Amino acid sequence: MPRTTKAEAPVAMDLDMVQARYVELGPYTVGFESFPEDLDPAPLFADLPDGRCQCPHWGQVVSGQVVFRYADHEETYRAGDVYYGAPGHVPLIFAGTEVVEFSPTEQFQQTAAALEAAMSATTGA
Repeated sequence: MPRTTKAEAPVAMDLDMVQARYVELGPYTVGFESFPEDLDPAPLFADLPDGRCQCPHWGQVVSGQVVFRYADHEETYRAGDVYYGAPGHVPLIFAGTEVVEFSPTEQFQQTAAALEAAMSATTGA
């Protein structure tokens, strides 16, 4: 049976705004993400359809708070909550938030590529 832990997952990002580790388990990517500061990544989603994440996510908030903003409503999740983020959301993340998230790998990779391109364009890297 495929399995992992946060300590075993490779480090994918270690930035001021996010520390993230990801590993593929079957057709899903498991993400361990920590946010030491408030983050509104809405501008990074601009090149995705409707300017929103089109990848579904299932997860648990380990600490902190995350808000998924949809075109017609918002959903707030706090420490201990298990959530489903439907396609068409933009996250808003608060300092001290840590999540464990499961996403279909193919859709996750497409979204990650768009976000990385937007970050590179913003930083000039």
